[in-house]
Amino acid sequence: MKIGILRIGQVASNVGDRLRENLNTILVGSRSTVIGEEIPSPKEAFSDERNQYRSDIILREVSNYARKINAYDRVLGIVNVDVFVPRLNFVFGEAECPGKGALISLWRLRPEFYGRPPDRQLFIKRSVKEAVHELGHTLGLAHCSDRFCVMHFSNSIFETDIKQNFFCDKCSIRAKAVVIGLGKNIEGQV
Repeated sequence: MKIGILRIGQVASNVGDRLRENLNTILVGSRSTVIGEEIPSPKEAFSDERNQYRSDIILREVSNYARKINAYDRVLGIVNVDVFVPRLNFVFGEAECPGKGALISLWRLRPEFYGRPPDRQLFIKRSVKEAVHELGHTLGLAHCSDRFCVMHFSNSIFETDIKQNFFCDKCSIRAKAVVIGLGKNIEGQV
């Protein structure tokens, strides 16, 4: 599976590089690439009322990009702004389920957001978990009841810290079936 990592707005390139390295290790058989260009955060996504960005509007841009470029099986957008969906106070990310587009926000993954000292390793670990979680949704995986599975819903950063960065056995079997199917579809197109 080919994964493109798309920076949206002001996102340090080294974050994309670290995600790429980790995704290639965790999602066996995948090839992640940091896309050279970045796109701006859509202005219409910003809510003056909440001082946050609507993740669904940004996700739509990521999905449109994924369909337009068509060089990747999945595109993971990365933003460094606080995002929400109308029914929740915030989200760490959002994805099409199933689909080609996924989005994570780095905003609430940094320890500094919670009044803690910077911890780059913890920040990257959290970012990887959220990236794998949202990419899992693009494969059609729903939230998992196993609190250690990366597909478990995180209602807080504490729940993100508890879960692992990989799928439980049940979710892994489902994900592999989809990825194998993707490979067959790609081979059939060549």
